[in-house]
Amino acid sequence: MVSESAPTPFGRRLRHWARVERGWLSVVVLAIGVLLTVLAVGDYTPLGSAGPFSQINSGTDLSASGGPNYNLVFVILGPILVLIGGYLVGAYYVARRRFEHLMLSRSKAEFLRNLPEVEDLLWDLTPADETRYEAKKSELRIRR
Repeated sequence: MVSESAPTPFGRRLRHWARVERGWLSVVVLAIGVLLTVLAVGDYTPLGSAGPFSQINSGTDLSASGGPNYNLVFVILGPILVLIGGYLVGAYYVARRRFEHLMLSRSKAEFLRNLPEVEDLLWDLTPADETRYEAKKSELRIRR
């Protein structure tokens, strides 16, 4: 049996942190993807010779001196992170908006009708929202 003073494993703490900070973490993934995509576009288009792109490209494209060209990684990784980040941001904010709408219902019958949907939405939301959901269930005296 596990003692009460045993520390929680790192993986569990990381998953809990990622779930608690899901909103801004998805925005950060999207922002990093956009940044990498802009850097790639700045290297492989005529924009590379203008403004700050020439300075940035001198640090990321070291192929002239026999080094690696990190812009090639930006071309691949940037759009992938934009897609993933866009999905995460969209899923989080759509689920947040729908959850807030469903939590405003005062009718017990309406809340019971939407109970499966609320429970599905909780997968995309934070543990604090689960606590709000449990409080709403107890307020309406729903046992489940």
